[in-house]
Formats: sequence, structure tokens, C-alpha cells
Amino acid sequence: MSSPCIPDTSSPRSRPWSTSARATTSSQRTAACPSRSRSRRIPAAEQIVVAALGDSITEGSPGYDSRKGGDETSQWEHWAARADGRLEFRNCGIHGQRTDEIMARLDECAGGADVLVVQGGINDIAQGRSVDAAAENLRAMVRRGKELGLQVLLVELLPWNNGWPAAEPKIRKLNELIAEVARVEDVALLPFHDTLEDRDRPGRMREEWTSDGDHPSVEGYRRLGELAFSLPG
Repeated sequence: MSSPCIPDTSSPRSRPWSTSARATTSSQRTAACPSRSRSRRIPAAEQIVVAALGDSITEGSPGYDSRKGGDETSQWEHWAARADGRLEFRNCGIHGQRTDEIMARLDECAGGADVLVVQGGINDIAQGRSVDAAAENLRAMVRRGKELGLQVLLVELLPWNNGWPAAEPKIRKLNELIAEVARVEDVALLPFHDTLEDRDRPGRMREEWTSDGDHPSVEGYRRLGELAFSLPG
């Protein structure tokens, strides 16, 4: 394995969400990273395990399945790991899940990690659920991550081409609520929406940045990993 301070561009560290991957990462990190009651700053020189929790956008759909594998470049985590060689990602995205379903997996995903990325909400909208309830679920996940002593990052919803224009007001409303959660809870907000929005067609991703109108293309995931993701401090 390459030095944790030097990017390994040939094999970025992004693991599928599987029992073996979770066990390996957790056993490596638990002794050195005891649970703390408050979030902590992470020394720049050490390897950082990032638990990425969410739906298909975290998973890497349609090209990557967190439980089966696939095209590794179809994950924003892949590109973020290439950009920062300290990072080892644990991909805990599962397509189709709402925020309440994502929340139920938090403790299992986050065990032994240093950082928790919380993403979700579009499936709540797609299934006619309340955006206020989705925001409260995201808030609960942020608070749980902080209780576990993790540095927590919160993610905006992406534009949804196939849901435009009907879903756009709800997406913008939920993103406003997500930004408020980030402000009140004092956690970083990752600007996924604006990174992929087509400025000439507000509310939609640029055509080359989406593969199917629902999910990013590989180029879209690259932009998210390289431009939208960063650790504060």
C-alpha cells in the first residue's frame, strides 16, 4: 500500500459496503480512534477513513453497486480518493433508499471511521414523503455521527433531470433545510447541487454530467469527487 500522505492514482482506496470490508477497516481503526462525545480535527499526516452513507448518489449508480462492485470510476469517492491520498472511503450507498432507511444503517456503516458523510433525500421526494421529515432524518444522522465522535459532512441534493420541473421546488426546499441543518449543527455542507447544475437550464444537470437523467455520469462523479468534496480545516 502506498504512503497515506501520497495519492495513489492507480488504485484509489474506495471499498464496497460489504461485511468483510467493514470488518477490515473497523479492526484497523478502532484501537487508534476511540469514540468521543464531540467531533474532532484530524491530523493531516494520518490515514482518514471516510464512511459515505447515502442512496444511489453515494453508491455510484448506475455504474457501481456498493455490494457487488462495478465500474469504480462511477463513484465520487473514487475521485476524491485520487485527489487526496490520505482518504480511504467506505461506500455505504444503497440505491432507492429514503432517509429513514439510510439512517437505520448509520451505526453499522460508521464503525471505526473518522469521518461520516451524510447524503440522501431524493427518494423521499420521489416517493411523496415530506421534505421536513427528510430534513429531520438528516439532522438526526448528523447528530448521531457527532455523538460517535466523527467529523460529519452533509450533502446537498443534486438536480433531477427526469423529475424536472415537478420535483424542483421540493429539491430546492429540502436543500434550504439541509443548509440550515449544516449551519445549526456546525458541520460542513458539500455543494453537490451547484457543482452539477446546468447554469443554462436551472434545476437540471448538464447533459454530459448525467448518465440517465437520474444519476451522474462518470464525468459528473469526477466533478463531485474533485470539486465538491473536501475535508474542512
